[in-house]
Amino acid sequence: MLIALRRILIGTSQFYYNRHMDTLVDDLSQRLAQRIRLERDGRGWSLAELAERAGVSKATISKIERAEVSPTAVVLVRLASAFDLTLAGLMLRAEGEGERLSRAATQPVWRDSETGYLRRQVFSRPDHPVELVRVELPPKQSVTLPASSYAHIRQLVWVLNGSLVITEGGARHALGPGDCLGFGSPAETTFANETNTGCIYVVALARS
Repeated sequence: MLIALRRILIGTSQFYYNRHMDTLVDDLSQRLAQRIRLERDGRGWSLAELAERAGVSKATISKIERAEVSPTAVVLVRLASAFDLTLAGLMLRAEGEGERLSRAATQPVWRDSETGYLRRQVFSRPDHPVELVRVELPPKQSVTLPASSYAHIRQLVWVLNGSLVITEGGARHALGPGDCLGFGSPAETTFANETNTGCIYVVALARS
């Protein structure tokens, strides 16, 4: 009797475990389908264009995006490469949920010990194409970022307080409170506060 009961309990536990794993797999498949469609749409690519870049048939990609089939690892690698992502990067974007509400108390903050540049990540989610960053740049300080920092993204800067000078690929832009600059092609860019008071600005980034 006890042996029979034990078998029933083990069988029941295994059933619920398998159901749980199936649910996780199905959920990830749905997220991958949505992520692949979002990555394609975000680049303005047609199914045919993605198929050509990835070396995967248009029919297969269409079925994957509708979650009618689960992509193999080889297909996922090809799709990730077409998006200029690693497989891990694509999976991270598919799995990432996080909170849609970004509380001020939990927003990551980083300070550059050399310049005092303070960077607050206001909003960032793997499944969202837009990021918001708030920066405080102390007086008489500057930060220079290489052109590679702007590959595959579009960016604009909106000054909230103080004055900011942005030198983008040799072009100099002086911004005051309320001014907003949209960036051009990737180029080495310097953010400088040439005044004796602090400057606060917001950076909005979107993957292009």
